[in-house]
Amino acid sequence: MNAVARIADMESALTPLGAEMVGALGVQAQVAFGELTLVAERGRILEVLTVLRDRFGFQQLLDICGVDFPDREERFEVVYHLLSLTRNARVRVKVTTDEVQPVPSAVSVFPCADWFEREAFDMYGMLFSDHPDLRRLLTDYGFQGHPLRKDFPMTGYVEVRYDDEQKRVVYEPVKLTQEFRNFDFQSPWEGADYPLPVLPGDEKVTG
Repeated sequence: MNAVARIADMESALTPLGAEMVGALGVQAQVAFGELTLVAERGRILEVLTVLRDRFGFQQLLDICGVDFPDREERFEVVYHLLSLTRNARVRVKVTTDEVQPVPSAVSVFPCADWFEREAFDMYGMLFSDHPDLRRLLTDYGFQGHPLRKDFPMTGYVEVRYDDEQKRVVYEPVKLTQEFRNFDFQSPWEGADYPLPVLPGDEKVTG
């Protein structure tokens, strides 16, 4: 069975499940590329997650991630990925928010949401109400900005490393290994037609 047929089979199995979830939760649902996605209201996310866990058997929260759309009024999408071991199925739940409106923390429903929400706060600046310890997770103390936002500058910040000579952590300006370049993806690469390398021993092969 090829990949297209497998995706078609998954979609045919998920479509009735999505319809059942829409009826139970009053959310929007769509199936694309073999994946079921629900779009919920921000204020109802805990209710939706609880019903998915208790009624539909999605026992595991695999991840919480973010997407940034700077041109939208609510620029962020908070995306929850759930897994059902009993159904052998996954579901994605999306809500929208901005830099000010907090999303209810899912820690009370899925305790593992703790660090996922901290990461989303650190990388995007998304706020989660009633989170037990909402602080940065990946960046350094005193870091300014949120690195995964589309408008975050690529230069002008410092990096941190351990200096063997000074025997301490030092801060220094970010050094890029090459200049930042914009590619138009229209012009062909110059010199792209390199001959294949001759590996040791290949020169003895003829024909």
